[in-house]
Amino acid sequence: MSLTGNGAFTGEISAEQLKDFGVEWVIIGHSERRNVFGETDEMVSVKVKRAQELGLNAIVCVGEHLDVRKECLTNQLLFTQLSAFKDSVTDWSKIVIAYEPVWAIGTGVTATPK
Repeated sequence: MSLTGNGAFTGEISAEQLKDFGVEWVIIGHSERRNVFGETDEMVSVKVKRAQELGLNAIVCVGEHLDVRKECLTNQLLFTQLSAFKDSVTDWSKIVIAYEPVWAIGTGVTATPK
């Protein structure tokens, strides 16, 4: 879901357009958006707010890279990521938080339930 409303934003799709298409769920804050496209915690917060305003359900992704995990800073980073968007939520029944262990994506290191 785009950070912006309707308009000519190549490669983006607005929440309004998604609603028109009948989409009920959006993914916000995915690691690829954060890492490849520079999406910040602040941008995630704005997207969560827009999704809430339009009645969309949002899967909000949080997670850490290997360096953060090795430094035992996982909980601190997750707290920061969660805190960044919590005030944008008006209806928690429309939010799913997805933990994404970025350190396990394509590295050969396997994440376990522990």
